[in-house]
Amino acid sequence: MGNRAYNFNAGPAALPLEVLEEAQRQFVDFGNSGMSLMEMSHRSAAYEEVHYATEALLRELLQIPDNYKVLFLQGGASTQFAMVPMNLLRPGQTAAYVHTGNWAAKAIKEAKLFGEVAIAATTEADGFMRIPAPDELRIPEGAAYLHLTSNETIGGTQWAAYPDTGSVPLVGDLSSDILSRPLNVSQFGLIYAGAQKNLGPSGVTVVIIRDDLIGQPSMTVPTMLQYAVHAKSNSLYNTPPTFAIYMVRLVLEWIRSQGGAAAMEKRNREKADLLYGAIDGSGGFYRGCAQPGSRSMMNVTFRLASEELEKRFVKESEAAGFVGLKGHRDVGGLRASIYNAVSLDSVRALVDFMNDFRKRNG
Repeated sequence: MGNRAYNFNAGPAALPLEVLEEAQRQFVDFGNSGMSLMEMSHRSAAYEEVHYATEALLRELLQIPDNYKVLFLQGGASTQFAMVPMNLLRPGQTAAYVHTGNWAAKAIKEAKLFGEVAIAATTEADGFMRIPAPDELRIPEGAAYLHLTSNETIGGTQWAAYPDTGSVPLVGDLSSDILSRPLNVSQFGLIYAGAQKNLGPSGVTVVIIRDDLIGQPSMTVPTMLQYAVHAKSNSLYNTPPTFAIYMVRLVLEWIRSQGGAAAMEKRNREKADLLYGAIDGSGGFYRGCAQPGSRSMMNVTFRLASEELEKRFVKESEAAGFVGLKGHRDVGGLRASIYNAVSLDSVRALVDFMNDFRKRNG
């Protein structure tokens, strides 16, 4: 399709064209049923096949151990900011958090509503433009868990490797980089990820939780916010976001066809290296925001000499067919989100535009 935009949106984000075309083919008449999947009962055999096939694909691609449950929930990662402490925090315990930017801050704010919170490490003094080193972490004795945000989409920082937390369960918000590279799920007690960046459209949130962390919360928690309820019912306690889960299935099939998580990492590193190379090789015209050792493969953030020049860059890029390059409203600047579905050709086109813009405005 020649009229497709160069989509660098931060989320909802680009989806593989093959996925969209397959969903289009099945949209009105799913599996020769005479109706759309969106019209079907979530208790029907046709939908249940989609539901369990999606879980099986996720288990295969992430090599999820048998002692972990996979849940398909609603409310986005923002609801998980509250569900994690509501379900895992016990009386007398402290929830430990690594503060690396905007999304970590939101998780911390929610956790404070339910108990004691300790900041195990923070990079606020560096403007959240880096990820803390392992020796900076200070996890309180007997902590209920340590929470980290794997990839900060606004600042453009990403954990290159996850810390060893010993007996303290590691909880990770992997919304913006899940399946962008291989992952050792057993290093975590709980992983959650909103789908709308690397897994599919908005509307479904994946939670991967170790069996021993699923239990009766110590506080009064609404039924719909209990992991145990959703685990017992295989995420079918209430009507799930059926079409969003179907789309996740298609995306997972696409990732498998591309070679899985290892192939995604190779592809993503090539895209990131190309884009960061254009920034670093611009003679200072473009300035990367995140410190080199903490740079994200998913969200490349950069600045120009003035806000006026940045506005011109955004305006001209939009006219050239590029979408989503304006930085987050809280920090300004420029940002290119290059999730799994963003092609190498799209990044090459962006680099060509950046080089041309620099020649005309340098």
